[in-house]
Amino acid sequence: MISGEESTPGDDQVSSCSKEDAGGEPGDGRGSHWAFLRSDRISRSSCIETTSKKPIKTDMELMKEKFAKLLLGEDMSGGGKGVPSALALSNAITNLAASVFSEQRKLEPMLDDRKTRWKKEIDWLLSVTDNIVEMVPKIQQTSNGIQLEIMTTQQRTDLHTKIPVLRKLDAMLLDYLENFKDQNEFRYVSKDSDESEKANTVQRNDEKWWLPIVKVPPEGLSVVSRKWLEFQKESVHKIFKAAMAINAQVLSAMEIPENYIESLPKNGRESLGDVLYKGITVESFDPEQLLSTLDMSTEHKTVELKNRIEASVVIWKRKMHNKEKSSLSSSVSLEKREIFEERAETILVFLKQRFPSIPQSTLEVSKIQYNKDVGHSILESYSRILESLAYTVMSLIEDVLYADSFAQNPESKRRPVTVLGPVTGLVKFPNPEEEIRNLNSMDAPSSMTLLDFMGWQSGMMEGMIDAKHEADSKRKDLKSFINRNFNDLKLGKLHKIHISKKTSYKEKLEKMGLRSPSARQ
Repeated sequence: MISGEESTPGDDQVSSCSKEDAGGEPGDGRGSHWAFLRSDRISRSSCIETTSKKPIKTDMELMKEKFAKLLLGEDMSGGGKGVPSALALSNAITNLAASVFSEQRKLEPMLDDRKTRWKKEIDWLLSVTDNIVEMVPKIQQTSNGIQLEIMTTQQRTDLHTKIPVLRKLDAMLLDYLENFKDQNEFRYVSKDSDESEKANTVQRNDEKWWLPIVKVPPEGLSVVSRKWLEFQKESVHKIFKAAMAINAQVLSAMEIPENYIESLPKNGRESLGDVLYKGITVESFDPEQLLSTLDMSTEHKTVELKNRIEASVVIWKRKMHNKEKSSLSSSVSLEKREIFEERAETILVFLKQRFPSIPQSTLEVSKIQYNKDVGHSILESYSRILESLAYTVMSLIEDVLYADSFAQNPESKRRPVTVLGPVTGLVKFPNPEEEIRNLNSMDAPSSMTLLDFMGWQSGMMEGMIDAKHEADSKRKDLKSFINRNFNDLKLGKLHKIHISKKTSYKEKLEKMGLRSPSARQ
């Protein structure tokens, strides 16, 4: 067109579609033919009309395409150069989550089409676990009454216990996002909005500059909304810990690849370096003091620290399980190595808790890449993306809470997000079963909108007020009783006074029933 060649309107329409697909916008330097298109009055709607004529694939066709890629190991040439099935499934789950959740930049419900796609396609990928079985003995009684022990198949134990839990965590996360549909106390402002719109907001200067800016009322959030947000954050935090615990457990069960072992130094000291080694092997080990002396100013330095510590843990574990090599290569006793290993794992737990979004270490990447167990691969990838999504939701809630604190005190400085409490003594990664029990023992409903929360809070207050009135009434009755019988008490004539068993304040509240509105219906 610009070169002077004649073109048909159809050509212009196709050109406009290709240019819009490339991301060009009217008026920017990426598309000099926009003026020509505008003069020809070719609108965006015509482009959408043209592209929308493409045939829509059915669910069956999409499923065939997805499983064909898995069977080919992502090698679409069919030349047998694809990745193993375990890695192909891990990549498929990771890529699906990235395409669905990458646009979740606000505290709002997921779009219906994205939610439907996620539920449908994750079901397809998880259906593989239904056919991963193990042989177990079973007693079978024949028609003549003889009992025989036969071997039968059932879903593998780790998949049978963990997949339903991960599905529950998945559903709970989507429900928590759905809770934000009715809130109207805060909103989001685009980075390109007018300065008047961005007034009294916290400008982002960190690495997440692309996220929208949170805008709260000038006086900040209401007390109820603030408490509700804190409750939501605490609830999502429980999901985060449960997913993190499952992921850590699955990763620890994966075999360490030989190529990683071959790349390790000869001993733990060489891997850690003198400063870190002395900090771990010192008589009085203080993890907080040690970590305060280490440089974790950048993500790269933190990952490098994690790589060095994990390598030392692998070296010490291998030497503890190989007594002959241990006795020949080092004078350090097995007991001391075990203590050093526990201390190193304490630092790893601290790093995971303090930096939840830290990239995977060399050991973790190597395990995932060379893992042959399809069940482990599915559990690891599914728990990892749920852990990541939970952390994203927590971070978004933190942004709103900080915008609220900034509105109340503009001089306040942003505090780093600390997901878990400080490390004290020797600790290990959270236990999955324990975290799931904590998740199930939550007092409040797992899914609660702001209006539900207000009703739940008012229900608590009503119960407390009723219990207080009951206690006041009993105190008045006792005082009246004493006044009426003061003379008898003074003369010691009252030998038998029946005093009812004292009810604690907690029992009174339980009798009144501190239940949610839905539970009282």
